[in-house]
Amino acid sequence: MSCSNESVNEYVPVPSPLEIPPFFQDNILAPVIPTDNPQTVEGIALGKKLFFDPILSADNTQACADCHAPENAFSDADRFSDGIDGLLGNRNSMPLFNLAWNYDEKFFWDGRVFGIEHQAFQPVTDPLEMNNTWMQVEQKLQQHSEYPNLFEQAFGTTTIDSTLVTKAIAQFERTLISSNSKFDKFLLNEATLTPEELNGFNVFMDETKGDCFHCHGSDKNPLWTDNIFHNNGLDATFTDLGLGKVTGDPADNGKFKSPSLRNLVFTAPYMHDGRFETLDEVINHYSEGLQNSPTIDPLMKKVAQGGAQLSTQDKTDLKAFLLSLSDFEFINNPAFSNE
Repeated sequence: MSCSNESVNEYVPVPSPLEIPPFFQDNILAPVIPTDNPQTVEGIALGKKLFFDPILSADNTQACADCHAPENAFSDADRFSDGIDGLLGNRNSMPLFNLAWNYDEKFFWDGRVFGIEHQAFQPVTDPLEMNNTWMQVEQKLQQHSEYPNLFEQAFGTTTIDSTLVTKAIAQFERTLISSNSKFDKFLLNEATLTPEELNGFNVFMDETKGDCFHCHGSDKNPLWTDNIFHNNGLDATFTDLGLGKVTGDPADNGKFKSPSLRNLVFTAPYMHDGRFETLDEVINHYSEGLQNSPTIDPLMKKVAQGGAQLSTQDKTDLKAFLLSLSDFEFINNPAFSNE
């Protein structure tokens, strides 16, 4: 009888399935949701609170949101983020959206972590970021006036550990879905593109011009990335080995994850190391700035000529198209802000 009474009194989290845009449902596979971490109202709310709470850092000054700000599509406007001790990393913070559709589940620029839950472990203990220990985090949360009750509602226990913390953060991060750009609305016959934007899309898709779609998708791939690792001709020699440092395979040296082209209005600077401050610089790189190296991606077909050699008009139009992929509703969504 005692078991049945406990089950009657136990709080059951409310399921909260992801609101998947119809265009996603029609064109790509279902999102990746771990069976041991289903989306719930309470889990998402807890994850959001944790994401914006500097309690995770050693000195209570830095939250996840400091390097992944909503107004920057959950990236950092600075080239390199500084941690609690003022130390800088060597890579630009990746934006956070549409993460549940990263089917290979390899995260970070170099793919060193498998799964969103595991990704959330690293910044807390990284000496260049929050510089904390999980034991300290657990103690602080356990002694907090609100968190034990919130964990009980989300996960059925007041005993807080790092696994539950990262599960909650992952639940919140999976809700960060971006699908309302001007180009999205164009595909739904709800907006009209300018002639420049249309030509820019054609440049993007044309193998004799931009030839961008192999790595960054098309009008049939709303992610605008293949989530695969490529050497896109940034350097002839590498100071950062990228994927190669993770795999130990020299053939992977200089390869980094293709970022989504969504929300470029908000996510400057660009590339894994934030070397390009403007979209014009990015386009010029692919047009005239490609550097050859032993691991250059075969898709960089015109590396011998330095790049695609786009005309000034095609560059301007390509930029116009790329900017049409920005989702202003996403960065202003109150569900994603620290209310």
